[in-house]
Amino acid sequence: MSATTADGAGEATGAGGEGRSPAVREPLLCFPDPAPAALAKCLAEAGYPYQAVSGADRARDAEPEAGFSGGVVSAAEDPEAALALCRALRGAESPLTPLLLVVEAGQLGTLEGHDELFDDFVLVGSLGDELEARLSHLLARTGRGKHRDVITYGPLALNLETYQAVVAGRPLDLTFMEYELLRFLAAHPGKVFTREVLLSRVWGYEYFGGARTVDVHVRRLRAKLGEEHANLIETVRSVGYRFGRVRWAP
Repeated sequence: MSATTADGAGEATGAGGEGRSPAVREPLLCFPDPAPAALAKCLAEAGYPYQAVSGADRARDAEPEAGFSGGVVSAAEDPEAALALCRALRGAESPLTPLLLVVEAGQLGTLEGHDELFDDFVLVGSLGDELEARLSHLLARTGRGKHRDVITYGPLALNLETYQAVVAGRPLDLTFMEYELLRFLAAHPGKVFTREVLLSRVWGYEYFGGARTVDVHVRRLRAKLGEEHANLIETVRSVGYRFGRVRWAP
């Protein structure tokens, strides 16, 4: 069994983890053992220590006294074994949550009817920012992740605990999804996102609305930000949207 930490300690080390503070207090459970190279690299770069396990028995033996912070289970190599592990973890006296499942695009059909076994999933081809964002969201929701209480960018401040937003000292009256969209964009300043990616990351895989939903919410956000600050959300022609192209003085 191998373990790795965000600072590179342990039998197996992931690239890019050196010098970073752990993103969670206790390690994540990771399946299988050894962890797939791409997954191990992503977890290390994101600052997540993990303990790789080969099955439910090893998971019980390796569980820290305070419990795992969550789990990342790759079904790419052996989907039946992965789902069996999820079933065991969910059926334990203290069910493990959150559980993020990593799957190949061609395996999506195997997830049908098993929603109770995991909290979210990510495609193997979307490892990196996608995995980090979904894992961070799940851990924040359960109170196990370390995350900033406030996102600030120039005149904008978003309180992640109270769901309040303020621009230039003026409170913004936002709907939940307006806030979620603004929060996501503000957390990734300077990065361009297509409408499809925003739908997936903000509204989720189960949302069936069209890309126009994003346009409508962006238009509403700009109106509420006001003319002076509407350009915080920039339209990138034929691509999507970018937040905070202009670098604000501290």
